[in-house]
Amino acid sequence: MLVTSALPYANGPIHLGYVLEAVQTDVWVRFQKLRGHECYYVCADDTHGTPIMLKAQAEGVTPEQLIDLVNVEHQRDLADMLIGFDNFGSTHSAENKAVCERMYLILRDGGHIERRSVRQAYDDDAKMFLPDRYVKGICPVCATADQYGDSCEHCGSTYTPADLKSPISVVSGTPPVWRESEHYFFRLSSFEQSLNKWVKSGAVQAGVARKLEEWFSQGLRDWDISRDSPYFGFEIPDAPGKYFYVWFDAPIGYLGSLTQLCARTNLKFDDFLAADSTAELHHFIGKDILYFHTLFWPAVLQAAGMRRPTAVHAHGFLTINGQKMSKSRGTFITARRYLQSFPPEYLRYYFAAKLGPGIDDLDLNLDEFTTRLNSDIVGKLVNIASRCAGFITKNHAGSMARALPEPALYAEFVTAGKAIAEAYETRDTAGAIRDIMALADRANQYIDLKKPWTLAKQPENAAEVQAICTQGLNLFRVLMIYLQPVLPVMAAKSRHFFREQNWTWTDAAAPLLGTAINPYEPLATRLDAKQVAQLVEPEAPQTAPKAAPVTAPVSHQGGASDAASLAAAAAVEGNMISIDEFLRVDLRVAKILGADLVTGADKLLKLRLDVGELGTREIFAGIRGAYDPAALVGRLIVVVANLEPRKMRFGVSEGMMLAAGPGGKDIFVLSPDSGAAPGMRVK
Repeated sequence: MLVTSALPYANGPIHLGYVLEAVQTDVWVRFQKLRGHECYYVCADDTHGTPIMLKAQAEGVTPEQLIDLVNVEHQRDLADMLIGFDNFGSTHSAENKAVCERMYLILRDGGHIERRSVRQAYDDDAKMFLPDRYVKGICPVCATADQYGDSCEHCGSTYTPADLKSPISVVSGTPPVWRESEHYFFRLSSFEQSLNKWVKSGAVQAGVARKLEEWFSQGLRDWDISRDSPYFGFEIPDAPGKYFYVWFDAPIGYLGSLTQLCARTNLKFDDFLAADSTAELHHFIGKDILYFHTLFWPAVLQAAGMRRPTAVHAHGFLTINGQKMSKSRGTFITARRYLQSFPPEYLRYYFAAKLGPGIDDLDLNLDEFTTRLNSDIVGKLVNIASRCAGFITKNHAGSMARALPEPALYAEFVTAGKAIAEAYETRDTAGAIRDIMALADRANQYIDLKKPWTLAKQPENAAEVQAICTQGLNLFRVLMIYLQPVLPVMAAKSRHFFREQNWTWTDAAAPLLGTAINPYEPLATRLDAKQVAQLVEPEAPQTAPKAAPVTAPVSHQGGASDAASLAAAAAVEGNMISIDEFLRVDLRVAKILGADLVTGADKLLKLRLDVGELGTREIFAGIRGAYDPAALVGRLIVVVANLEPRKMRFGVSEGMMLAAGPGGKDIFVLSPDSGAAPGMRVK
């Protein structure tokens, strides 16, 4: 399988509307891989067009510099949202340019390209031809105002800027004039019959098929695939001053990204795109770009001698608290803004619990978000493991029982996997989550009924308690296997808890019996409704903090003058950080495995640390005056685990330790018997 999601446009940050689509795609791909299928997920930044060119001009950079910067930010934000691309490229890549030119020449030589003189909008003030989206006016079909020059957001009709009533240039705000220019058209109309047949084959959802019938009834128009200079994009071969329209090279960007993937693996391009390919090709898109993906794109593939998509899966729009995303209302939430405060898996779970196979819009209701996450993830799911693990680790040396007390209950969970898999397969993740949470309720009811905490008060019940908790933990394991596509990090931590390396879907069929588990560590924490509500508060302008100078000495004995106290307070206040910034700091307990003097440094020690599930780290710490290196081995410290590594003269420091005290010899770290364990979070 080759799977894609729509390409994010490279003129701004990733927002939650795009995250919705990426999560839907990623969950489906992870499910396919969990089932053992060979599935590849490719995507790229959509980098061409007039908006990119104009934004680069406004920011005083080249378009190339702009898209390179945005590409780094997009890949960072999507990776932090746990989107597992097999390749993420750019439509401005050399690979995409080569595929575009190759496909265009096949279309041209096959008689599918036609040159025509067209009347085109021209801005006399800006001295440029205007792309469709840089002309706005009244829709010629439904008379809705303020619509773009290519399609109406209200009625879905497609047209040209010349069809608009009362058109205005978005660039200068003046009415455009009309000039003749030769353009290149893809003969979409000649594919109407084959496209109609493809649509009726089940390649699109029923609601999408009905929408396409409207377009078929109006007759398909040939597609203008060229734009005049100035334009940021690929120049059309043998056509100086003419460029591929962004919607020609954007879907081809899927194939450019695939080309990059093939170049660094043993995959072959034709195995996916040849006309007789037995592989599957799936596109996940928003319903606003149906025309491009269900008519134009399949026809271009067919004309180029390639296979058409197996299916195009469309979804609806995202609203926030029932409203369209809006910067002025604070509901235009970027991925980075969300990630500064909350784990990515919470949003992944919420989206998965709401997404169905249709094209209905989805609302991110923040009250419901808080309630659902606290109820489902904290109150139901991880509650199963947290209630059972302690009895196994404390009373049975971490070893689970060799038999389940109620095998029929476990079999019930395994049998339910068939319906859950079918729901994932058909993109009904909401249905899958409902079934999984019903099983979680069933597991909690079992534990409530058996009450191992009561039985454990009598030593003679030890074996029964072990068996009950073994049953509970195995039911939790099945649920985490089913939820792995949605909660990949939580699933990985659960695998570590069970001492397993990998899971496949079929691993749920057999319980773990007589095996050892690791100590349980919390997998989720409750959301605070007030903190969640801050997501839709307008962001304050970002200004550099200014620290007020301290003009008088401050006594450490509590006898500071009023002026000095005020000055010190002002200095602190000027350097305040927000709660969101603080919550990004990941503090962990670490055990010192070794400590060495650093040659050439009077204050530094080189520490080798065990940070639990995060592995081992090396850091440099200025505590040589307080501790002999040998006396530190075995002691515990607190480290900032998510601090970017820093290259120092003596080596690379992979974190920072925290200690208390005024300095010099008076620096204090935790004692070995503090009760903390390596990797434990500090809150």
